[in-house]
Formats: sequence, structure tokens, C-alpha cells
Amino acid sequence: MHARSVVVTGVGRSGQIGETVAHAFALTGAVVSIVARRLADAEERAADLAAAGSRVHPFACDLTDHSACTVLARDVLRVAGRVDVLVNIAGGFAFSGPVADSDPAVLASQYAVNVATAYCATRAFLPALRESSGVVIFTTSATALPGARVRGMSAYVMAKMAVIGLMQAVAQEGHSHGVRANAIAPGPVRTSTNLASMPGDTRYVERDAVASAIMFLASADADAITGQVVELSP
Repeated sequence: MHARSVVVTGVGRSGQIGETVAHAFALTGAVVSIVARRLADAEERAADLAAAGSRVHPFACDLTDHSACTVLARDVLRVAGRVDVLVNIAGGFAFSGPVADSDPAVLASQYAVNVATAYCATRAFLPALRESSGVVIFTTSATALPGARVRGMSAYVMAKMAVIGLMQAVAQEGHSHGVRANAIAPGPVRTSTNLASMPGDTRYVERDAVASAIMFLASADADAITGQVVELSP
């Protein structure tokens, strides 16, 4: 039986979600293709995984560029032969302040790093995922769910809501091809970036908990689950 081929985006920096998720898949024996904006970052993360005996391939891509993502999908298929799972983790956060005082450039930036990256990567890999009846997992945020406190974060929240809409479209359109799509919506995650920028009393979702949720959604145990958002609370 072939090893699963998994693509994880947003694996550029140490101490972030992408690194933990890539490691979790690698421990299962999967062939993991990791994607960062800079090749040097992807190669550094890949070296860490390879040192533990994992089969990992580093790639660099501007995930907001449709043409670049098409090339990425071609290159991954050339190396891995197939794609069974795509995990869209690439993204970013910025405060936009009160709507009346906000800078539209922040909204454009948040849509680029959170929505365009997920859209372009998913669009590029869907043909391969249809061939394998694969799985797409998106990363949104608990702030995009009903009742969340969103003051000062409208740009980020709107972008993460759009990711949910993208996930639901992929789930519905992929059903006839056996493609499943779901999203995780964590609260603040204990990453190196958040630890450096958030208040000391912040309650965090652990990165291992995020990886476990993603691993479950990508597994055969979740074959009947598609089009859903799974909230992860601290």
C-alpha cells in the first residue's frame, strides 16, 4: 500500500503550527511536501524532519500567485507521484482597528495572506486530489464564528470567514469526486509568534492539539465528515 502524500503550506518558521502538523504527518510514514515562501526556510524545516528519518520535500511558492501555485502542484506531483491531503495553514494576523478608522490596505493584505493563499493552493491541487479522492483542510479562526469578540480585527475576521466559505464550496463541489473538505477554527495557538506578541495571561490552544484535529479530519475515521468547521478552544 502506498504511503500517503501530504502537502502542508505555511511551514516556514520554527515554533509555528505548520511545523508541528508536518511533523505529525511525517511520524505516520507519510511523504510530506512542505511549502514556505522562501526556499531556505522550507529547506531548514525539511532538514529537521529528515534528521528524524522522515520523507520530506521542501518547496518555495508565493501562494497568492495562481501561476506559481500551478507550477508548485506540478513539481510536487513529479516528486511525490500523487497528493492525498492538502493542509492550508499559510496565513497571518494583523489588527485593523475600528472600522471607521481602518486602513483598506490592511483588509487587502489580510485577504491576500489568508484567503488568496488557500484559494490558489486548493485550486492548483484539486485535480490531483480528485484523482486520489483526497482531503483538503483549511485553517480559519474561532474569531470567525458566531458570538466571537472581533473589535479591532474586522479585516482578519472577514478574511477568516471567507476561508469558511471557500471550504464549504470545495466540500460541495468535491463530493462527486470523493473529495472532502473541512476547517479547524482554533482560538489563540501557542506559537512562537503569539508568545512574543500576546498578553501574558492569554490562554492558548496547544499546537499538538491543532495537529491532532487535522490528523483526525484527514483520516479514514472522518470519511463521513465534510463541509464542517471544528472549533478548538483553549
